[in-house]
Amino acid sequence: MAAGSSGPPHLVECAPVTNPAPAAPRAAFARTGLGIYPVLVTLFCCLLLLSNIAATKGIEFGPFLTDGGVFLFPLTYVLGDVLSEVYGLKATRRAILLGFLMSLLASLTFWLVTISPSAPGFDGQDAFARILGVVPQILLASVAGYLVGEFLNSYVLVKIKEKTKEKHLWARLIGSTVVGEFGDTLIFCLIAGPVIGITSPGDLLNYTLIGFAYKTAVEIILLPITYRVIAAIKKREPTYAEALRELESTGR
Repeated sequence: MAAGSSGPPHLVECAPVTNPAPAAPRAAFARTGLGIYPVLVTLFCCLLLLSNIAATKGIEFGPFLTDGGVFLFPLTYVLGDVLSEVYGLKATRRAILLGFLMSLLASLTFWLVTISPSAPGFDGQDAFARILGVVPQILLASVAGYLVGEFLNSYVLVKIKEKTKEKHLWARLIGSTVVGEFGDTLIFCLIAGPVIGITSPGDLLNYTLIGFAYKTAVEIILLPITYRVIAAIKKREPTYAEALRELESTGR
């Protein structure tokens, strides 16, 4: 207050400080815990490891070229869809990264066993090294294709779910698989093809397109089963029902 002035001092009112409200959920997802999620992640990693081992053999069905991973690898995308639909992108990323680490651990283990001295009388060293020894291009192809494909698959599914909520499950399952499988198959085939004896441009194109078409077809064929599995898990995960009620209360 200036010297010589009179009257009460002026008080400055301060606006109350409030914390911003948490963002409303855009889709319903269950929380991970000690229930079904760890079982799904374990199965996911097992299928991935078996597929990577089987992929070291090239297979020819008439005019169609593929690899041994053709039998089980499509199921990793089915499980990826289930994880993404029920638990969300963050939980699925954890499963993908765990599968990646398990693949690296398996490759390191096979390499250590391969370079270790054989016991007297063991005559299968060459065969063991050929099947389970680390082939750098196979490992690179598997890891690169797997990471790109699975992340694309889960990202697309979750983004579609944020728009459609609980409706049009078939659209997000098929749409995410088409994007993810294409990225995965293209990267894997270009890197791994020459290692398993697929070298000509025509054979590489055949290998890539057949692999992509087959994996996508498996997803579509298994769609009724995927629907039932997702519905059963949603019903048995109490936190999913809670998340759904919270989403409905926000009107989003």
